[in-house]
Parts: sequence; C-alpha cells; structure tokens
Amino acid sequence: MARTDWLSVRETGSVLGMRVLLYLCTMFGRWPARMVLRFIVLYYTAFNRNARNSSKSYLRRVGLVPSNANVYRHVLQFAECSLDRLFFLRRNFAPFVVTSVGSAHISKLTEQKRGAILLGAHLGSFEAMRAAGEHKQANINVVGFFGNARAVNRVLDDGSEGKVKTRLLEVTPDSIDFVFKAKELLEQGEMLAILGDRVISSHATEVNFLGSKARFPTGPFILAASLKCPVYLTFGLYYPPNRYELHCEPFVDLVTLPRGARAEALQGYLQQYADRLAYYCQLAPYNWFNFFSFWSDEHAE
Repeated sequence: MARTDWLSVRETGSVLGMRVLLYLCTMFGRWPARMVLRFIVLYYTAFNRNARNSSKSYLRRVGLVPSNANVYRHVLQFAECSLDRLFFLRRNFAPFVVTSVGSAHISKLTEQKRGAILLGAHLGSFEAMRAAGEHKQANINVVGFFGNARAVNRVLDDGSEGKVKTRLLEVTPDSIDFVFKAKELLEQGEMLAILGDRVISSHATEVNFLGSKARFPTGPFILAASLKCPVYLTFGLYYPPNRYELHCEPFVDLVTLPRGARAEALQGYLQQYADRLAYYCQLAPYNWFNFFSFWSDEHAE
C-alpha cells in the first residue's frame, strides 16, 4: 500500500461490532469491554497482514523487537485508546488516572481568548487531550479528513449521551475553502486541533523520522503562517491499564515562510516536529497508531 493510500482505507470493523462494545461499556463498564477487545484484536492481528507488517516496521525503528507478541500489544493499545474515547466524550474521567504536563499553556490561551493550532499526531489519545482542554473551557475544533471515519464518529457521538458533539472542521484535499472558517474560529479565540503525521494531498515534505525518511504534510505550517497564529504540540500518552499523561508544549509563536526560502523553512519546521514526535514515541513506544506503509524505504524491506 502506498504511503498516502491511508485515505482509501475503509474503517476497520463493523458499526454493529462497535455498538456491541458501546453497549458493554454502558451496561457493565470499561473492564468487561476491554476483555472482549482482546479477542477482537487477536483476530484482527492474525488476519490483517498489512497491519502486522506496518507495526513491525515501526517497532524496529523505535527499538523494539518486531515479534508477533509485540505487534499484538501495539494493536491492543490502539484498540484500548479507541474504546476510551467514549468515556472522554462523556467527560467521564473516573476510570482513569490523568496527569498533565504543560496544561497551563492552554489555560493561558483560553484566558487571553487567543486562538492557536494544537498540533498532535496519531500518538496515544488525542481525544483525552481534547477532552481535558474542553474541561478547562477551551473550545477545541478537530481539523482533518474524516471521509473514512464517518461511522466511527457517528457511533461515538451517539454514545456520548448528548454531553458533547465532536467539533469537526473537515479538510478537502487540495482545497482551501476551510481556511476561511479556520480564520473565523481563531479570531473567536478557539483552538484548531490538527494531527500532523498523515499526508492528505501533494503538499508534503520528506524529513528524517526514527532513522529513516518519511513524508509529513506541510499544510499545518502553511495554515499557521497564513493565519499568523502560534503552534503548540499536544500529545496524550497512554500507559495501560488506565493512565493518561497529557503533554502540551510551545512549538513556535509565529511560523515564518520567507519568500525565496519557503521550501527550506517548511522542511525546518517539519524536521523539528518529526524530532519531537520521535521523542514522544520513545516515551510511549506502543502509542503510535499509523498502521500503513509510512517510510520511504519500506518497499525495500
């Protein structure tokens, strides 16, 4: 599968299966649903060759043994984080131990009514980070491509018991229509949450990530430059069975793309982002959830 072909990947699992897990969570709590999840993940890893190969490729780069047991653990943590999204959408933090590093940055932005981009990745639980931010009265809008995740979001919204509806700002590949809405939200002091580790268009640059070349989207930094807003890195690391460690750190106050050196500046910002992402991957190595061909040299593996 090509590196950008994740856009065509269909949602894994059926909506019926998701609703069964939702029912288990609602009627019996988190732990019974987690037990069922173990069997689902065992089946998935056994029969999904692409997921196994992608996991092994990542595990090698992060310094772990790419064994089937570690692949299972990797996919299981993804499934558990996905399940926990329901609790965070309901603003139910009771089953978890949640700690934060740098939450004062979001509080300060909220107090100042200053908009910003919160740049994360498919690392751990961004929903945990977003829920904690909104718990502090920060309005956070998720920016992304949702074409292959509509059923997931629909089931999760249904399961939130009306306590919250996911605030989504959809990006259409190679279109800038959403920029006007993004500008309006920032001017109102709201946050734009973007996951910066998946390419959805031709706007991407290759940088070093975990020892190999990989393509990252330039869109978040082009958007930040055009809107003249600060960028903060945000990651919600998951440590089984129930601990979430939320991180927020300043990345850049103003993205500058000089005329005549635009490409070089973008590559610099992307390399800095990839370096910080690699750092957090090392902190929680089973937390990175991109189960598709990601690195430029994977065709040679």
